Amino acid sequence: MFKKLFEEIDSFFDRDPAAKSKFEVFLCYPGLHAILFHRMSHWLWQRGWHLVARFLSHLARLFTGIEIHPGAKLGKHFFIDHGTGVVIGETATIGDNVTMYHGVTLGGTSFKPGIRHPQIGDNVVIGSGAQLLGPIDVGVGAKIGSNAVVIQDVKENATMVGVPAREVKAAAKSKADGEQEFSAYGASSDGIVDPRQLVIDNLLKEVKTLNNRVKEIEKGNEYIEKTADEWKVKTKKVKK
Repeated sequence: MFKKLFEEIDSFFDRDPAAKSKFEVFLCYPGLHAILFHRMSHWLWQRGWHLVARFLSHLARLFTGIEIHPGAKLGKHFFIDHGTGVVIGETATIGDNVTMYHGVTLGGTSFKPGIRHPQIGDNVVIGSGAQLLGPIDVGVGAKIGSNAVVIQDVKENATMVGVPAREVKAAAKSKADGEQEFSAYGASSDGIVDPRQLVIDNLLKEVKTLNNRVKEIEKGNEYIEKTADEWKVKTKKVKK
């Protein structure tokens, strides 16, 4: 029991440079408190103590500002940074070493029985304000940018941004030791480019080129008209 508690504390301490001590993490991190509450409420939920489990999760929500349904399944070393406004639904599953920021929703979009919430793979980073809706699968190592709205499956190592979310990077770079490169808030610092933005930029360049061409043609027409007028004047003088 204490070994798992220390592992949870270590996972927070290792991923937050603002943490000054493990004792500080234990006392002052609502994300850790919410996870510890959930471990207990989930244990009760699995044994049929549904009302008690829901009441315990409700207390955790009041205390931490983080709402995790006791039916949700959380993996090892789950890190909720800041945490206020996080909502995790009943049938959601979260893999190991997942990082989640404040304002994230793992919500359901159906009233049908069965899996209704997102299934999150290992080593996923979900930025603040992201909304993941429905029984979608988020692949291992994926990054969900802040305020993205994800309503479709996400491939492994993909980076998703926008509303609705779209992939902007096929695969994240890996470190030499094989570990996935971490990106805070699901934002990459290696200069990724949105393919839609590339299309827009190319269109703007094409429009600029066409505008320049039109101006050249207009100048040519003006020169031709001016030359024609001068020729007419000269012709009249010669006739006289």
